[in-house]
Amino acid sequence: MELVNGTTVQEFILLGFRVEQQGRLLLLIFFTAVYTFTLAENFIIVMIVVQDACLAHLPMYILLSNFSWLEMCYVSSTVPWMLFDLSFPGGGISFHSCFLQFYIFFSLGNTECFFLAAMALDRYLAICYPLHYPQIMCQDSCYVLVATCWVLGFLWYIAPVFLISRLSFCSSNTIDHFVCDPGPILALACPPLGYIPLLCYIFVSSVVLATFLFIVISYACVGVTLVKTSSQTRRIKGFTTVSSHLAVVTLFYGSVVAMYVGPNGKNQAQITKVVTLFYSAITPVLNPLIYCLRNDQMKEALARFLRKKRVI
Repeated sequence: MELVNGTTVQEFILLGFRVEQQGRLLLLIFFTAVYTFTLAENFIIVMIVVQDACLAHLPMYILLSNFSWLEMCYVSSTVPWMLFDLSFPGGGISFHSCFLQFYIFFSLGNTECFFLAAMALDRYLAICYPLHYPQIMCQDSCYVLVATCWVLGFLWYIAPVFLISRLSFCSSNTIDHFVCDPGPILALACPPLGYIPLLCYIFVSSVVLATFLFIVISYACVGVTLVKTSSQTRRIKGFTTVSSHLAVVTLFYGSVVAMYVGPNGKNQAQITKVVTLFYSAITPVLNPLIYCLRNDQMKEALARFLRKKRVI
């Protein structure tokens, strides 16, 4: 927490998006609309699943409702502060608030990885082992799986956040980002940093790589099973569901991987901001549309929900 001159770091300055006043206003309007729409559509999914008797007990939709709640939390961990910074540029964020945002943002990102893997597991069991699926993925098993995703997601990054927060910082407290991200924070730390950057890389990449490989293998098995099935209706329904899941997986993992394989250079900070913005603000608004537009059960449940509200 101390600078090399002995003063204590009380706050960090997030530079955010360095644009002119007119561009800042346009970004503020756009991301306010995106944030509002993201909260609304994910909240509607949660309400539909909770209130609809046909969906509330199905593991696939228990996972989906928790995933939607996760998306609401995920987007709320970064976008409100970004909107505040666009409204009042140049403000600071306290040291502890910065690391709290860092911890919550990465914990929710890890939790999303685990949930995507859990949803892949659910589809794998439902399609590859349909006769045993009700016994394996009963409600109790599903709730244990949900709890495991949340707990693992929030336990995984405690050690790296603690270790980074104990570093000393040299001469500057300005973070060239709109969130408290480990890369820009480590760039301000005094050398030598020791094993901390490697530890952070291992913690992040291990979750991303392990869950991604699990998802790929699960859906590969699902694809083989669907190709071999003799029922064309079951094949079409299965591929429709899987394609929706794969679209969400591609959006999330594609942007996360881009953070680590992106080009180096003087524009790296700007590229990092754009990629972070995509997976932290844009994908949460797209995911509910992807899941619902191609899901007949969700569309029918939405119609029942709207009819119930109209009657009331």
